[in-house]
Amino acid sequence: MNQRLPVQGAQGDLLRLVATGRAESRAELARLSGLAASSVSLRVEELIDAGLLAEEGSGTSRGGRRPRRLRLSSGAGVLAVADLGSHHVRLGLLDLSGAPLVIEERGCEIADGPQATLDAIADAFDELLAEHVPPGTPLRGVGTGIPGPVDPATLRVVNPSRMPGWNDFPVAGHLANRYDLPILVENDANLMAAGEARWWPERENLMVVKAGTGIGCGLIVNGHLHRGRGAAGDISHVRVLSDSSILCACGLPDCLEAHASGAALMSVLRESGIEVTRTADVVTLVNDAVPEATSLVRTSGRRIGEVLTVLVNFFNPDVVAVGGSLSAAEPLVTSIRAAVWELCLPLATRDLEIVPARAGRDAALLGAGALLLDAALTGR
Repeated sequence: MNQRLPVQGAQGDLLRLVATGRAESRAELARLSGLAASSVSLRVEELIDAGLLAEEGSGTSRGGRRPRRLRLSSGAGVLAVADLGSHHVRLGLLDLSGAPLVIEERGCEIADGPQATLDAIADAFDELLAEHVPPGTPLRGVGTGIPGPVDPATLRVVNPSRMPGWNDFPVAGHLANRYDLPILVENDANLMAAGEARWWPERENLMVVKAGTGIGCGLIVNGHLHRGRGAAGDISHVRVLSDSSILCACGLPDCLEAHASGAALMSVLRESGIEVTRTADVVTLVNDAVPEATSLVRTSGRRIGEVLTVLVNFFNPDVVAVGGSLSAAEPLVTSIRAAVWELCLPLATRDLEIVPARAGRDAALLGAGALLLDAALTGR
């Protein structure tokens, strides 16, 4: 069952506070929202009547009688999200708080084109909903991450690398033919940044690097995802210095992605006679101490770090988190850290943390859930 969230204005703000765990009582809702207690109680009763909130047990007392605890109703609804890669897609059903109900990975060739790929994702969503969601629990929104630039105004893919047939394709419009619901379409690195930010509640400015088959970066500025006009954080086509020139898929020479991405490393390894089919194979070779792979990953980390040096000096983030499949190779993060600490201003690195991402392989799904909840609450 597809059904938009029946909320308006302040109702949505209160539901978000409960869904994100920031409030569990009417008193906390009044304090955080700034609304009068009577207004909060009225809207909470409306949300309970709509089947979105439930009130039970006892919450934490701040003095006096223990308040009754508010929580999301079990039947409030689910969100269907996907993280699309070159050869696979990770699919998730989340409750409105962003907690995963089921996560599954399936083979999926992005080179098959947008219509076939998106239809396969939608079919998979329908299967998961039928298998794992009780009848009557509504689907409230659909979201997918794309491994390429996305125009936030039109939700179309713009000049992606290694995605034949996807340029200017109306991803949201195609999914809207299937779902009359809020639809989220976002760059995968941005989704990873939004998911990673949940693990750093005390930090407001993050750079989240995705090092996998390609290279991307998402920015969290003052606690919010920064998209710019769609290209914010796209470090993949920054030019790097190299002894040998390589033509990038974008048509320009010596982009970071052409030298330091998982796809680039796999190409070099194959040329040297070492068979690899996916980025995880490169990590396995590094963990097995194969010198050719280890050297390539260290050089890749160094080049990524040199590009990040300019951005760290400019943006001065609290955290640089490195995720994606290549981040499981320890020399990559070590080399990034060494380059940034060597080349950045001391003031920029004094309190900087450069670490493997905390959110794990499902960061993009969690980020999609957080952003999709906002879209569902605003009805977009």
